[in-house]
Amino acid sequence: MSDRTLPFHVPAPHPPGLDPRRWWALVLLCLAQFMVILDITVVNVALPTIGTDLQLDRTSLTWVVTAYTLCFGGLLLLGGRLADTLGRRRTFLTGLGLFTLASLASGLAQTATVLVAARAGQGVGAALLSPAALAIITTTFQGPERNRALGIWAAIAGAGAAVGVLAGGLLVEYASWRWVFLINLPVGILLAAAVPALIAAARPAHRIRRLDLPGALTGTPATAAVIYGLVTAGSHGWGATTTPLPLAIGLVLTGGFVAVERTAREPLVPLGLLVRRPLLAGQLVMLATSGLLLATYFLASLYLQRLHGLTARDTGLVFLPAALATIAGSHLAASAVSRLGPRPVAAVGFVLAAAGTLLLSRLPAEASVLVDLLPGLLPATAGLRGGFVVATTTAMAHVDYDQAGVTSGLLSTGHELGASLGVAVVSTIATASITSDPMAGRPPVGGFDRAFLACALLAAVAAVAAGWLLPPGRPPASDRPVLAH
Repeated sequence: MSDRTLPFHVPAPHPPGLDPRRWWALVLLCLAQFMVILDITVVNVALPTIGTDLQLDRTSLTWVVTAYTLCFGGLLLLGGRLADTLGRRRTFLTGLGLFTLASLASGLAQTATVLVAARAGQGVGAALLSPAALAIITTTFQGPERNRALGIWAAIAGAGAAVGVLAGGLLVEYASWRWVFLINLPVGILLAAAVPALIAAARPAHRIRRLDLPGALTGTPATAAVIYGLVTAGSHGWGATTTPLPLAIGLVLTGGFVAVERTAREPLVPLGLLVRRPLLAGQLVMLATSGLLLATYFLASLYLQRLHGLTARDTGLVFLPAALATIAGSHLAASAVSRLGPRPVAAVGFVLAAAGTLLLSRLPAEASVLVDLLPGLLPATAGLRGGFVVATTTAMAHVDYDQAGVTSGLLSTGHELGASLGVAVVSTIATASITSDPMAGRPPVGGFDRAFLACALLAAVAAVAAGWLLPPGRPPASDRPVLAH
């Protein structure tokens, strides 16, 4: 039996030795991911000002966000595969360059067409950058060090989502919406200059003779169509005419993608990966954690702005403790996974999320941030961010060196699908509170409470499922690290 069909797989041996530059390299990779995640939330805050300045209609404003989401989520699998076959450092730098140039174009845009096209370019760059960065981390660090590194990665990514709200408010209020994009330029230039000195280049471990073009042409639009359908469901409801069609197209294309990969000589995604228990379990945990975390952020942000009239900047200030909670949750989870294994850590994380969102389901219309909101928000975000560490360490623990990129792409795709699904579900449940006419007075709080209660129930189910879904024991600690990418 081929080792690629086994649910547990021993990774191929790596060159021995510890690269002394690895922790500085981690700092740069985390900074790049922070920039990518920050750019998602920071743009949402700036949208009203962008629309007024460029005189954009509602459809154009929607595509400013959607163009990025579709290109990012749809191309992650291809980006991960390219990282494995063209070289991870090369793919990372290519994505970084494209993301930085597209940020410049976004900041200088004078029309909706240019802005949407530039946002799509940012999404393509992020889809190359993100899985390559995660693959470099996974193959550079091993054993307990890998868990620590992934904990830092998860903490920085979680902080980026929360800090983006505050950063967007500050930039729009004290500078210009254009700086929401232009701020990426100095960061991108710094990373492009420092990465070659800290991350060594190497010939790819596995060169393909030809790219799986049929797989790319079915897998990329399949993922993009499903994400678009979920985004539409979150904005317009599941009954909208624009919701079922892209979801159906996505499912059909997914079937075609699987059929193509079964016969491809050099598949975009080796199907043997998908039946390995660690990757499958990690993907499902990632879907649950990303869906619940983004749903919690989404509901809490709208609650503060619609019921309490907080500005984006003030909402960002409220979210700063949540950012600190995500950092703490990631750090504790990384240490606990090394000692206890993923099962108990995931269970505790989901229990914290269930308890936190249950408290949030009792929010009154006249709530105090310190007394009513933060006691539920902090444990929920800390527990769910720990789930990211569990998902990543589990999925990446048993992967071949030459498949780290595509595995990272699969995991990142699960994150995007989970986030879109979580927001779509809770926005449907909370529709009475979200879509009420602001001119008619304060929106009802009941929609938010019901949506938070649904999150609590889903987190409780996930806590129980984690007990048998995740592999037993601790992640392997005997893998030898690599020096080049």
